[in-house]
Amino acid sequence: MINLVLGYTVIYMRILGIDYGTKRVGLATADTDSGMAFPRSVINNDKDLLKTIAEIKKKENIAKIVLGESKNLNGTDNDIMDAIRKFKAKLETELGVEVILQPEFFSTYGASRIQGDSDMIDASAAAIVLQTYVDQLKNIK
Repeated sequence: MINLVLGYTVIYMRILGIDYGTKRVGLATADTDSGMAFPRSVINNDKDLLKTIAEIKKKENIAKIVLGESKNLNGTDNDIMDAIRKFKAKLETELGVEVILQPEFFSTYGASRIQGDSDMIDASAAAIVLQTYVDQLKNIK
């Protein structure tokens, strides 16, 4: 969506946030208009994962994906990071969408502190990662 505001072109886009896990994948959405990320859903990491994300991308007009980058506290890759990079490459190749890696230190822990344990914890973690990215965009403008 493009709006002209006082002679400036402002482009609004919908962004999908992903907290990737080997069993479950948390999803969140945001748009640059509101600047707010919201938990969306938690889906199984199974053979239909890419298909499900492709359907969401099309239905919700997603322009970009923010994928949680999982590192150890010392900055080295943790055990799941190789799988995250492979997943990132599949998203870019098969869905033709830009995928940004965003550090996700303590996102699940933070989500559990806010809401407690629930079925939506992974979606809330995705929202925290996505909100961090959206906040960075605000600071660039």
